Amino acid sequence: MLRKIMPVLILAIGSLFTLSNPAFAGFDETVNAALAPISKAVSSFIFFSVPLNGADIPLIVVWLIACSVFFTFYLRVLTPRNIKTSLKMVRGDYTDPNDEGQISHFKALTTALSGTVGVGNIGAVAFAITIGGPGALFWIIVGGLLGASLKCAECTLGVKYRTKHQDGSVSGGPMYYLEEGLKEKNLPRLGKIIGCMYAGFIVIGCLGIGNMFQSNQAYEQLQLVTGGADGFLFGKGWLVGGIMAFIVALVLIGGIQSITRVTSKLVPGMAGIYFIAALIVISLNIEALPGVIADVVTQAFNPAGITGGLFAVMIIGFRRSTFSNEAGLGSSSIAHAAVKTNQPASEGLVGLLEPLIDTVIICPLTGLVILLTVFSPEMVGGDVQGVQLTSAAFETVIWWFPNVLAIVIVLFAFSSIIAWGYYGQKGWIYLFGNDPVQSKIFLLIYCVFVLIGCTLDLGVIIDFSDAIVFCMALPNVLGLYFLAPVVKREVGTYLEKLRSVET
Repeated sequence: MLRKIMPVLILAIGSLFTLSNPAFAGFDETVNAALAPISKAVSSFIFFSVPLNGADIPLIVVWLIACSVFFTFYLRVLTPRNIKTSLKMVRGDYTDPNDEGQISHFKALTTALSGTVGVGNIGAVAFAITIGGPGALFWIIVGGLLGASLKCAECTLGVKYRTKHQDGSVSGGPMYYLEEGLKEKNLPRLGKIIGCMYAGFIVIGCLGIGNMFQSNQAYEQLQLVTGGADGFLFGKGWLVGGIMAFIVALVLIGGIQSITRVTSKLVPGMAGIYFIAALIVISLNIEALPGVIADVVTQAFNPAGITGGLFAVMIIGFRRSTFSNEAGLGSSSIAHAAVKTNQPASEGLVGLLEPLIDTVIICPLTGLVILLTVFSPEMVGGDVQGVQLTSAAFETVIWWFPNVLAIVIVLFAFSSIIAWGYYGQKGWIYLFGNDPVQSKIFLLIYCVFVLIGCTLDLGVIIDFSDAIVFCMALPNVLGLYFLAPVVKREVGTYLEKLRSVET
C-alpha cells in the first residue's frame, strides 16, 4: 500500500510547498482570466436559454426533463409495488453471491448517493426558494419523481453493457452502453464517438464539480467553525487540501471495495443525522406546517412576485432537481455497474430509489425547515442565499446545529470527492486503457486538484466544469432514446420473472 501511495504523497508534498509559497499568490486570477473566454463560450452553449412568457428556459433542462417524462410513461416502473421490491433488493433479499460483480446493491446505492447527496441538498434548495419562492419546492419534488424512471434506465444499461477486466474488476456506465448498445443498432461509429465524448466530459467535469468545488466548500466550512478569519485554519487551505488529498488517495487506491466501505457508512450516518435534525425542527413548528404546504402547492402554479410566473418557478425547481439528483447525466450508473447481479434490471430498480431519497425526501425536508422558520416573502428575488440560510433555519431550534451541519457538509464533500474520483477514473480507463500505470496517472492528477480546490479562488473554473458536466447529458440522453426498447425489454422480463416467483 505504501509503495502505491508514495507517488501521490510525493506530488502532494511538492504541491504543498508550491501552493503555500507567496510567489504563487495571484495564480488563481491568472487561471481564471485565461479560462474565462472558454468558460463563457461553453456555458453559453450548454445553458442556452429561450424566452417564454418572461422566463428564460434553459434548453438543457428541457432536454433532461423531456427524457424523464418519456421514460416515466414508457417504462411505467414507478409504482408502490416496484418501490417495495427495490427496498427488498437493497436489503439483499434477491442477492445471489455467485453473480458477477464486485459490490452489493446497498453499497452501489450508497456510493451513487454519495455523489449526489450533500451540499446541493443543503444549499441549493435554499437558493431555489430565495429566487423562486415556496412553489419551487413543489417542482423540485416533481422533478425527482420524474427522474426516478430515467435513473432506472441508466442503471439497467450500465449493468447490461459493463465490461469485465482480466483482474476481475468491472467497468460500466454511459461510455460503455453508448458504444456497445449503438453497435447492436448498427451504429458502431456513432456509438464510439459519443462514448468517447462522454468519457472526455466526465474526466474533465469530475475535476470541478466532484473535486475542486467539494474540497473548496469543505475547507470553507472547516475554516468557519474554527473561528473564521481569526481561526487556526484561516489561510491554510494548502494544509487542509494536503490532508484531504492524502486520505482521498488512500481510499481511491483500494478501488471500488475501498470506496464502498467508506460510503456505505458515511452516507447513511450523515443523512440520518440531517433527517432527524430536520424532523425535530418540523415537529416543533408543526402548527404552521399545513399553511406552509398550502403555500408550496398554491405558489407552484400561481407564484407571487416572480418574473415569468408559472414557467419561471417551474424551471427554477426543475433545474435544482436535475442538478441535485443528476438524472440524465449517467454518472451514477458507473457506480451501479459494479453491482453483483446477472439481472441488469435489478439494479435499475435500485437506481430509481436514488432520486426519491435525494430529491423527494431530503430536499423537501430542507425546504420545509426553511419555510417554517426563517423564510419571509421579502426574500424572494433578493440576495441569493444558500447554506447560510439553511444553517440559520436549523439554528432557530437547535442552537449548536450549525457546527454539526458544517461537519456533515465536510463529510458529504469528502464522500462526493471519492465517488466522482471513481467516475472520472472509469472515464480515463475507457479512453486510455485499464492498466495500473494509467490508474496511477489519473489518481495523481485527481489528488492534486483536491489540493488546488482548497487553495484557489475557483471562479470561472467551477463555471467551466459545471458546463462540461452538463455536456454529459447530450450524448447520454441521445443514447438512452436509441436504447429505450432494450431497457423496456430488460425491465419487463425481470419484473415478470419476479412476479412469477412471488406468486
